[in-house]
Amino acid sequence: MVDPAPGDREAAGEGLIPVAEVYPPDLTPAPEQIEAGRSLFAKACEFRAGAATEDALPVQSLPEVALAGRSNVGKSSLLNALTGRKNLARVSVTPGRTQQLNFFALGGCLMLVDLPGYGFAQAQKRKIANWTKLIEQYLRGRAGLRRVLLLIDARHGIKAADRPVMKLLDEAALSYIVVLTKCDAVKPDSLARTARAIDAELSRRTAAYPALFLTSAHTRSGISELRAALVELADKPS
Repeated sequence: MVDPAPGDREAAGEGLIPVAEVYPPDLTPAPEQIEAGRSLFAKACEFRAGAATEDALPVQSLPEVALAGRSNVGKSSLLNALTGRKNLARVSVTPGRTQQLNFFALGGCLMLVDLPGYGFAQAQKRKIANWTKLIEQYLRGRAGLRRVLLLIDARHGIKAADRPVMKLLDEAALSYIVVLTKCDAVKPDSLARTARAIDAELSRRTAAYPALFLTSAHTRSGISELRAALVELADKPS
């Protein structure tokens, strides 16, 4: 359950709607799935390649899971939390810091791909246009891409910049999971309303996974459940 920050507990009041880390809660992974996720993400994870152009994309060798979202939504923080590392992916408060596709190999079983953020970024317009085109080429044409984690800031919900990406994924029939980030910064009643609103929108999206994950890289809430949801996509260890 998402717990408000210590300073917010009194202000949050009584009678708030409990918020599970998977919404709806009846899709919460079983304990054996949680353990399988823990085991997978305990494996060694290392940077494999960076690509700023389509020609620079590495040859596909493992099933791929991509992390997409608006600039400064917390992709690098989530990647670090999933893998249990502090500095695997560079975390920055400056939007647009990630300007290439970064590939991280997880235990010879899964490739995690950190995409540049879309929306506002402190970079030249030409560079933003180039990496936006590269993201679209990757999402539409990467045969080994099994799923996209679409990160949404829980403080703001789905924004206008997110919907073209959702439309692209629907058109490409590419399965995606919506992951709410920074849930520790939102009071439980507000978080519950946001989760319900997003769930209602996802029910009209053809490629959306039927559950959304409520996470915090700071408190690690929801991380175990998200790991469990990715186990089925990984290759079996040789």
